[in-house]
Amino acid sequence: MDNKDRLILEALMKNSRTPMTAIASELGVTETAVRKRIRKLERNGIIKAYTALIDPFYLGYEGVALVGVDTAPEKILDVFESLKRLSNVRYAALTSGDHMIMFEVWCKTPEELNLFLGELGETPGVTRVCPAVFMKRVE
Repeated sequence: MDNKDRLILEALMKNSRTPMTAIASELGVTETAVRKRIRKLERNGIIKAYTALIDPFYLGYEGVALVGVDTAPEKILDVFESLKRLSNVRYAALTSGDHMIMFEVWCKTPEELNLFLGELGETPGVTRVCPAVFMKRVE
């Protein structure tokens, strides 16, 4: 991966719908060269997916939170695997720092979020649940 690949990635992270002609013009290369580089980045697993960043509040989700979870060391992978399969968990990551697992959850109501967090706290292996409830999403 070279500097041109990094610049392509930066352009796509700002807006994944940026026309390849615009990226090519910015880099001083052909559109074909950009397409080939993007295909290679996709094949190598550097570009995982293209997605839209959606405001959950606009869709009617009123219980949105970023949640840190700590577990018994031997249960971390079990808890992580179960969390990432839940439909209301938007993403999950194993982390270092304050918590072992971090994830974003979208629930329709604050009451549904509280119920979810309570059940999570009773999950075998979970030792601590630390939610940060979103008041408004800002980009």
